[in-house]
Parts: sequence; C-alpha cells; structure tokens
Amino acid sequence: MRSTVRTAAALTAAALLMAGCSAGGSDEAGDGGTTLVVGASPVPHAEILQYVADELAPDAGLELEIREFTDYVLPNTALAEGEIDANFFQHLPYLEAQIAENGYDFDHFDGVHIEPYGVYSESLDSLDDIPEGGTIALTNDPGNQPRALDLLVGAGLIELAETDGDATLLDIAENPRNLEFVEAAPEQLVVSLQDVDAAVINGNYALEAGLNPAEDAILLEDGADNPYANLVAFRTEDADSEALATLDQLLHSDEVRAFIEERWPSGEIIPAF
Repeated sequence: MRSTVRTAAALTAAALLMAGCSAGGSDEAGDGGTTLVVGASPVPHAEILQYVADELAPDAGLELEIREFTDYVLPNTALAEGEIDANFFQHLPYLEAQIAENGYDFDHFDGVHIEPYGVYSESLDSLDDIPEGGTIALTNDPGNQPRALDLLVGAGLIELAETDGDATLLDIAENPRNLEFVEAAPEQLVVSLQDVDAAVINGNYALEAGLNPAEDAILLEDGADNPYANLVAFRTEDADSEALATLDQLLHSDEVRAFIEERWPSGEIIPAF
C-alpha cells in the first residue's frame, strides 16, 4: 500500500468527499474536500506536512491546516481539548509517558521519521575531551531523559543501575569523571550550550537553531533499530477517521521518503519506513 500514494489517495478521496472527517474540529474544505488541523513542531514536522499539503493532499481530497508549536506540552493539550485533529511532533515513548501522566485517550499511527539525538559542544571536539567535573546539560522531560542517558552510557561516560522503569539521573550508578548534570526544558538546551561543556539535544531543536546533527554533533545516536520514530497522534474517538487514515498514507508514501532524503541528505532526519 505504501509503495505508491496516488492509487491509495484516489481510493480514499471519494469516501472523504461523501463522509467528511470524523475527527473533531475538522470541516469541509472550500473545494468539497476535508480539512484536518494538525499541530507540529516547526522543524522538521511542519516542513514535512507542508510538502504533503502542497504536493499530495489536493489529489486526495484533503486540506491540511498546520499549526506550529515550539514546545512539547501544548500540542498534546491542544489535541485533548479538541483544538487540533492530530499532532506530529513526538515519539512513542514520550507519547506513552504523556498518556500515563495526564490520562490522555490518544491513539497513533506508525512512525514517520527519526531525529537522531546528539551531543553538542561549543568547546569540545570529542567527548573524550570532557574534563573531570565537567558539566553536561540534558532534558528534564521523562520521555526523553532515558534516551539521553543511554547515549552517555554508550559513550562510556556513565553507567546506570538496573531499574524497573525508565532511567533518570537518580539511577546513575557510576560517574568516573564526576560529571555534573544540569536539567533543562528541551527547547532551552541549545541556549544552555554556552554555559556547559556539552548538551544532549533533541534533533528538531538542534535543526531549528541552525545545527546540523550529522555534522555538528560530537556524538550522534544511531538510526538503525531506533525506537524513537516520530509519529502522528490523534484522539482515540477519531480512530475511524478517513481523513486521518489518508494523512497517514500520504506521510508513509514514496514521495515523502524521497522528500526527507533530499531535504536532509546527510542523515539529519531519517525516514522510519
């Protein structure tokens, strides 16, 4: 089904025209199609959605209204409150943590792309150069902190104790260089670079700040078998929405894969399908 998008889009377009969209907040578009309001981080999510909106959605009888969010909290709040029909900014571990914490009744599609997590520094060329007692900044959000810690474990900087749940800073069992760890909101990690020896930064915020993960990170997460693919989330009550199903088909098309690979040719963003 995902090897070509045009046929799938054509098959669903008629259903969209007759039935509209079950997702709350969506309206009939001016041309008789269906409008979906999708919340997204500016980079790369909104860019990918804009490509779909411009190049693929019209043939599918779908119109996308893209609303950009610059943090990781408001997109899920807006979805729960019915202000948007879906969001595209998060990976499954973060979504599951948010559902557990806030009681959201959300569902999701398969992952679209991976944003490799990276360690960045304004003063170091390698993590081998980090000094005794050096400072590393990392996210304070529970859905991403284990990912950052795993990256530091892989670099040999720390070791974690065994835990039944997701690891946190409290689970650091060995810290041979006596490193100091500073927590910050993920959107503030780039700003913190000037005050620390290194920072572990989410791929989208690195890109927004003009950093190239494939070139500027002194350590970059491997994309192979990576469980942190970013996905489209929606309210469970809208699971049968034809419009949402069409959006998912378009995002997993050969055209979108080619767009990602051409737009980010160095592996800054990696297709997950």
